[in-house]
Amino acid sequence: MFSRNRNLRGFAPVIGAVFAVAAGAVQAQEAKRSIEPVVGDVYRFQNNFHNAMFVVTEDGIVVTDPINAEAVTWLKNELSERFDKPVTHMILSHSHGDHASGGQGWGDITVIAHENVEKHVKAGDVDTAMPTKTFADSHELSTGGKDFELTYLGEGHGDDLIAVVVRPENVAFVVDAVSPGRLPYRDFPGADIAGYIEQIKAVESLDFEIMVPGHSRNGTKQDAIDARIYIEKLRDGVKAALEKGQTEQEIVASDLMSDYSDWLAYDQFRDLNIQGMVRWLKESGQVQ
Repeated sequence: MFSRNRNLRGFAPVIGAVFAVAAGAVQAQEAKRSIEPVVGDVYRFQNNFHNAMFVVTEDGIVVTDPINAEAVTWLKNELSERFDKPVTHMILSHSHGDHASGGQGWGDITVIAHENVEKHVKAGDVDTAMPTKTFADSHELSTGGKDFELTYLGEGHGDDLIAVVVRPENVAFVVDAVSPGRLPYRDFPGADIAGYIEQIKAVESLDFEIMVPGHSRNGTKQDAIDARIYIEKLRDGVKAALEKGQTEQEIVASDLMSDYSDWLAYDQFRDLNIQGMVRWLKESGQVQ
């Protein structure tokens, strides 16, 4: 954990670039990659600060987010050596480039995603494989003795975010809506925070035991609840301060959200979280 220092504001963009692979900061270094078993036939693939999930079935391997082309190449080699089974399906959590890039590297396989992903691929928003199967609200995939339940989480963090639950292991793959024990990314860039909260509630409504996130450690449903409570407390605290006439600078200088100082990225993202909440509250007309 970094010590809190108001003179280190310049670190925030650097840390943000590390989390955003598309920005290229991580690509200049040798990537740190690993494969860890979760439970049963479910595994977590970690590539620097990003995670993906894959599941070994009787008929082949189902992968999730490619992350980037280099990650796909590495994982493809590892899967071939460890399991000697073909990759048959890829499930995209959403279209953001730091998770979805490089999917073409898996070759001619079934690619499943929310229907809105297709327009983002066509527009060039992300360089990845075009989905071969899309859905609006939910989709079920049964293959090789495993069942995959795909659920659209609604608009908030993007417009195409889904969660995946695999059975019988009861493991959920949840990207960006929840990062267990870590503050939300920077100043909620491009997010509708009201929708963001509803996305987390949708995750809470799912039936699962273990959560594999796109960032941070593995978690449980309680981590989704905690993430929602954090955002709601941040929203309510910032709104109350603004209504009392406090400026953004005064709110940042206060001890608001200090109860979360033991969460990951607190020193990097806490001030930015407040600034993003101020912006959203004003843009949404909830405060003047």
